[in-house]
Amino acid sequence: MSGRLFGTDGVRGLANGLLTAELATNLGVAAAQVLGERGEFAKHKTDRPFAIVGRDPRASGEFLQSAICAGLASAGVDVIDVGVVPTPAVAFLTDHTGADLGVMLSASHNPMPDNGIKFFARGGVKLDDAIEDAIEAHLKITNNLPTGSGVGRIRSDHDLIEKYLHHLAASITNSLAGIKVVIDGANGSASLVGPEALRRAGAQVVTIHCEPDGLNINEKCGSTHMEDLFAAVLTHGADVGIAHDGDADRCLAVDADGNFIDGDQILAILAVGRKERNELIGNTVVATVMSNLGFNIAMREHGIEVIAAAVGDRYVLEEMRNGGFTIGGEQSGHVVLSEFATTGDGALTALHLLSEMKRTGKTLAQLASLVTKLPQVLINVPNVDKSAVSKTVVVDAVIKVEKELGETGRVLLRPSGTEPLIRVMVEAATAQQAQAAAQELAQVVAKHCAL
Repeated sequence: MSGRLFGTDGVRGLANGLLTAELATNLGVAAAQVLGERGEFAKHKTDRPFAIVGRDPRASGEFLQSAICAGLASAGVDVIDVGVVPTPAVAFLTDHTGADLGVMLSASHNPMPDNGIKFFARGGVKLDDAIEDAIEAHLKITNNLPTGSGVGRIRSDHDLIEKYLHHLAASITNSLAGIKVVIDGANGSASLVGPEALRRAGAQVVTIHCEPDGLNINEKCGSTHMEDLFAAVLTHGADVGIAHDGDADRCLAVDADGNFIDGDQILAILAVGRKERNELIGNTVVATVMSNLGFNIAMREHGIEVIAAAVGDRYVLEEMRNGGFTIGGEQSGHVVLSEFATTGDGALTALHLLSEMKRTGKTLAQLASLVTKLPQVLINVPNVDKSAVSKTVVVDAVIKVEKELGETGRVLLRPSGTEPLIRVMVEAATAQQAQAAAQELAQVVAKHCAL
């Protein structure tokens, strides 16, 4: 196996291709042994550690979940199978139950044939890179397995999701009565939990793509395909539309006129609301290097400092923990509210976005207008040496374009974490200026960074 097995969000790939039952079993064994050897397991009455395991509705999740549960149990870990649940529910329940480990099987927004495995440590936090590397290195070691009464036991407890729903409800203090919302569950993990959380908060809920059959997850629906949601909001005369991805750790939105509201705008709305209530720790919000410059300008106008993390909610979380901050997120709709969650949580974000609408009495369009997004162009340049992005000729080209754009634009060249390509992103005052600058830089990258 070449390259690092773990990506920015666990192990992900084609189910029965890269991600086989054998690999899932071995990952379960390796995770249990590595965490045990590092002293990460607490003492329980059974003298055995225990894990929470959940999945999204993909058909492949059925056999992969069985495989990883088998691996964990064979390594002496008791397993509680919580069924089809959102990724943030696994994180919450890992913390809530005092579990030593959480495992979620999902490929998030990827097409149905893919799947993935992500781990959470005690407290419901994602594993750091060093532990993931240790698990990967341990994959071929299968000795010292327990026998007899030392093996783990596996049981199901699908009622634990009620604990998560109660937690969501308790995170807001006002009723959402009077707000009509359309929710697109991506035929994924949010199909039941997302609508139920909003109904319990008092909202009138219309659902679309909330009928998972194991094969239709993310199929022309959810946060990556929002055309149906745009139309449904207008058809039903709703105040707001909410879109989740397959594992429900994202939230994107649509206003009453059918206009798209992205993660930058949602993050800005929630950050400004917290500042108005004197609840914004350090007057700071954590975003990523991909956030629109318009977001940064809006935050500056409201006296809020922005810390830019690398792309990926795990890196947003690292910056939040380092500074003790309580809100961060990505343009893609991962929003982290650390008072209530240890990871991005789409259902939680939706509740707090609607809560802000109710608190202020403003429409979503009015709230989102605080961010004037600058035109942004992203060009992927394939078949390149990613390390060549630091070549003098490339750096000089970036400096030249940045001088031309001035304070109303910016440039970001970002090597992909999984493919031999470099992403060229340019923001400018006009779409034409952004497109021209991005094409100019893409040509430089293609010429001087070619493999």
